[in-house]
Amino acid sequence: MHDPYTSSPPGGLARLTEVPQPALPPIDALEYWNAGAHVARTFRGHSHGVWDVALSPDGVTLASVGADRFVRIWEIETGRLLKSLKGHTSDIRQVEFSPDGHTLATGSEDRTIRLWNPHTGETTRLLFTQYDHAVCSISFSPDGLMLARAGQNKDIKIWEIATGTELMTLLGKDQYDHHWTVCTAFSPDGLHLVGGSDIGKLKLYEVLPSGEEKRVHNGHWRDEPNDEETEYRGFFVDEHGGFQKPMEYWIGSIAFTPDGRTMMTGSRDASIKYFAMPDMKELHTVKGHAEWVRGLLVSPDGKLLVSCSDDHTIKMWDMQTRRQVRVLTDHRGPVRGIAFSPDGRYLASASWDRTVKLWKGGGDAEA
Repeated sequence: MHDPYTSSPPGGLARLTEVPQPALPPIDALEYWNAGAHVARTFRGHSHGVWDVALSPDGVTLASVGADRFVRIWEIETGRLLKSLKGHTSDIRQVEFSPDGHTLATGSEDRTIRLWNPHTGETTRLLFTQYDHAVCSISFSPDGLMLARAGQNKDIKIWEIATGTELMTLLGKDQYDHHWTVCTAFSPDGLHLVGGSDIGKLKLYEVLPSGEEKRVHNGHWRDEPNDEETEYRGFFVDEHGGFQKPMEYWIGSIAFTPDGRTMMTGSRDASIKYFAMPDMKELHTVKGHAEWVRGLLVSPDGKLLVSCSDDHTIKMWDMQTRRQVRVLTDHRGPVRGIAFSPDGRYLASASWDRTVKLWKGGGDAEA
C-alpha cells in the first residue's frame, strides 16, 4: 500500500491529489507508538527558531512558522518547500489549518492574525483590533466557523471566519484581574472555550450565546511570593538588573480528549495537569519534563497524550495510566510545537533548532 509520507508514486503529488487512496485501517495509538518511532523526514529551511507546525487535514502538506516571520508550506511526500509566505512583521507564534483545510491561520507577535489560502498563498483576511498586543495562541472552533485568539491581553477575542467579523470578547468577572490570557482552546463540542493565563490560572467560558465566564480554577498557580522579584504585566522583573522573565506558571498549552471529558494543561512549571470537564475538577498532576511544557496533543483515538518541552524532548503518555511510554530526543533545541496527522500515524514537531521533523510510529523504520 502506498504511503504518501515516505515514498513517491509515479506522477508524484498529482496522483496523491487526483486518485483516491485506500483508507488505512484505524490504529491503536498507544500500541502503535509504543512499538517504535523514528524520524521519517526532516524539513530544513527556516533561518531562525520554529515556533509551531500544522499538518493539513488531507495529509498532503505541512505548514511551519517561526521567528524568521515566514509561513513555510512543505510537500510532505517529498520534503519540498512549496511556498514561503510573507506578511507578518514579527515572530509567528502559532499556525492552524481549518478543519476543512481551505484556510490557514497564523497568529503573530505583530498583534495580527492572518488568514491565508494555503493553495495559492494569498492572504484572505487580516484580523486585529486597535488595542491588541502580541498574539500567543489561536484556536479554530470544531466546525471551522470561528477563530479565537489569546495573547498579551486579558481578554479573548472570537472572529467569524467567513466575514472577518468580530463576534465577541470574553472577559472574566474579576475586574481587578489584569493578567494576560496567553493560551486558549475550544472544547471538542464547540460549546466552551478555555483560557490559560500567564500566572497559570484557567477560565472556562460559554461560547454562544452568552460568552459568560462559567468557572475559574487556580490551575498551576501557587501563591509563593518572591521578595526579590516584582510582578509586571506577565513577567517577573528582577530588581537587581531589570531582567524580565515569564511568570513561573505560565500556561503553555491546552488540549482535550476527543470526547471532551478530560482537559490537559502544560505549564512553565514543567508539569501537566488533568481536569474533568466541564466541571474543571483537578484529577492528576504528571511530572516528567525538566522545563516548560509548550505543546500538548491527544491522539485521535484518545489513548495517547503527547507533550513537547523546552527540555528538547517530546514525551508520550498512556492516557489511562498516565505513565510515560516513549521519549523522542532527536531535536537539538527546545521543541515548541507538535501536530498529529488525522489518522494519528505521523507526528510533526517544530523546534528552536530551526528544523521541523516528521515522525512515524510502529516498529518498522524502513516503512
